Amino acid sequence: MTRRPLPPGPLIAFYGDDFTGASASMEATAFAGLETVLFLSPPTPKRLRALDGARVIGVAGVARAQNPEWMETNLPSVFELLAKTGAPVLHYKVCSTFDSAPHIGSIGRAIEVARRRFHGWTPMIVADPGMGRFQAFGNLFAMMHGTAHRLDRHPVMSGHPVTPMDEADLGRHLARQTDTKIGLVDFVAMKRGGGDSCLRREIDAGAGVVSLDMLDNETMIEAGRLVWEHGAPVVFGVGSQGFEAALAAYWRDAGLIVPPAASYRAAAVERIACVSGSVSAVTAAQIAFAREHGFDTIELDAARAVDPSEWSREVGRAAEAALAKIGAGRDALVYSAAGPDDPAVASLKAAVASSGVSQEIVDERVGTGLGQILDAILAKSRLTRAVISGGDTSGRAASMLGIDALTAVAPLAPGSPLCRAHAARPDRDGLEIALKGGQVGAPDFFVAAKRGGT
Repeated sequence: MTRRPLPPGPLIAFYGDDFTGASASMEATAFAGLETVLFLSPPTPKRLRALDGARVIGVAGVARAQNPEWMETNLPSVFELLAKTGAPVLHYKVCSTFDSAPHIGSIGRAIEVARRRFHGWTPMIVADPGMGRFQAFGNLFAMMHGTAHRLDRHPVMSGHPVTPMDEADLGRHLARQTDTKIGLVDFVAMKRGGGDSCLRREIDAGAGVVSLDMLDNETMIEAGRLVWEHGAPVVFGVGSQGFEAALAAYWRDAGLIVPPAASYRAAAVERIACVSGSVSAVTAAQIAFAREHGFDTIELDAARAVDPSEWSREVGRAAEAALAKIGAGRDALVYSAAGPDDPAVASLKAAVASSGVSQEIVDERVGTGLGQILDAILAKSRLTRAVISGGDTSGRAASMLGIDALTAVAPLAPGSPLCRAHAARPDRDGLEIALKGGQVGAPDFFVAAKRGGT
């Protein structure tokens, strides 16, 4: 087969259904040597021109925390924006653990909205071996503490508080959310040279979405090849940052791009400010590690978010406490819960149940409050580096900081790079920030962010 050349201009335009996931896709292409910019809200034509020259353009969003009605209203304009970039590959980026349900973060509904605008098959790549995510015969496996777990038996994801994953077969899981027929190209077909014929059979049989297995570098390259060579002139796909990683792997293997000449590194900083809205056990271990290594940790009473006045006072208290620690030469980490078993989680649930305020409103207040805390810390301390932890939290919190775009600076953990912020505000332009998903990173993540790398 004749290799399809890379055209000039943007190659990929993607929308991330949460902020941390969007930064993971940015990482996959930026550190492959493709200039990448991630916008934190849909950019105006003027803002796009100001960051002209990017080969990959991303837009971070909050669809993972939204219902299908929100998607029907908001996603068409997002997909139109992606199409207007002229990129031949358009991507709806989802979590590498496929967090979704029919009523919230529905990947199926997002696909249906997109397929009204874009024609042809929809490739789906969720695995990302570099991040410990593997797909075999359509089933997703995720690593935790060095052990691979089938997703429905994963210690965290099987009991996720919002989108518990009780089905590892992604085709079956997705079928709960859409009537679109789902096909599969498995790794056996890929390794035996039958990827093209298997893909054609699935499409001819009526599959609108075709899931691609990915286990190793060989199948990553093959998945990228199938998307690129069978996606002309424009293809719309869905998946994790593994989607970008697969394309970059194929382009590199085919000699269409070359590895970057220099490594990506960042210097250490004297102090750092971090906020966390994650209830993941992974993040809890990171908070504990940070505390053991000199960080001052400040617990935020999230149960007070059911009352706006009480919540305003609690946000102010936590910000002042963090500023006092930073003023004393310490690192500050403000968090709403230390894992799923923290009594703060049950306290928040009880407060929501007794108040009559919806969980969605309270979650919005918590995320926004963490952003307000970090904003106040940065305004008064003039720190140059920060971390926001929590997939849904990151979108709400980052929106409070007055920044509108990110570019990757250095890797910290797979899926969560250290980034440079771009902003009209001089005091925020150049801020270094990492957006970390709840399941992402080793125990030393916050410490590594301070020192500039692992």
